[in-house]
This record gives sequence, C-alpha cells and structure tokens, in this order.
Amino acid sequence: MIPSGGGTGRTRVLGVDVGSVRIGLAVSDETCTLASPVTTLPNESRSLWRRIEREMEDRQVERVVIGLPRRLDGSEGEAAEHARKFAADLARRTSVPIELWDERFTTTIAERTLIESGVRRKRRREVIDSVAAAVLLQSWIDARRIASARATR
Repeated sequence: MIPSGGGTGRTRVLGVDVGSVRIGLAVSDETCTLASPVTTLPNESRSLWRRIEREMEDRQVERVVIGLPRRLDGSEGEAAEHARKFAADLARRTSVPIELWDERFTTTIAERTLIESGVRRKRRREVIDSVAAAVLLQSWIDARRIASARATR
C-alpha cells in the first residue's frame, strides 16, 4: 500500500488514461502547474499494479486523477464503467486520494499535438496514451487554477 505524502507543501499528481489495451500515465510537477507524459503500460500486464505503485512511490504522488470517458451527450458507457472499476481497484491498493475527471477529446487532442509536432505514426501509437494522460491531467490542473482564482476574487 502506498502512503499519502501529505504536509509537504508540494503536490505531485498522477494522471491516468485507462484504455482497454494500454494505460497512459502522466505526472504533474511539484507546483501542480504542468503535466508531462510518463509512460504507457499494457493493460493486461501481470505487473500492471506493481508498475503503477512504483511510479506513484518514485514520484511521491499525493493524488491520482483518472480519466472518465463520457459520450458527447455526457452519459457514460462501457469505457466509463471500466475506468470506474480501475479507480476502485486502485483505491483498494492505496491511501492516496483518487478523482475521476472528464476526458472527452483528450486522445484527439493528444494525436493532433503529436501530428503537428511531426511524430511518426509508429511512435504516436507508442506514446499517445501517456500524452492523452498529460492532456487530461493538464485539464484538471487548469480547472483547479481557474476555480482557485475565482474563489479569491
């Protein structure tokens, strides 16, 4: 079990894009300003949970944000159910707070970004899930910053 860091004044957040084939991971910087892709893991790997726990521990993660895939109308389907199950499984393995975050369009944005950056198709397939995780985590970070700014007005 991974203990919560707490009280450091610095917070690293892990973003997780759960796909049926691969799981993308991204992490925030200590100031929770910028999200960066970390790695992509096979979803069926026997060592999946051990790898995620090691990433959380090595990066001193104090919160996890898991992408919740919604349909365009906001409803949830099978993919959202899979993400919720993943979040529940992770919650049983850690004391770190876990949040679900709307991830609509993250993969599309990630792919467009990679194409515009000139990343070749084969390489895009290898990294798209971690880039999508960074897009969803950055969205979460930005929303918190906006909410915080509104609260101080």
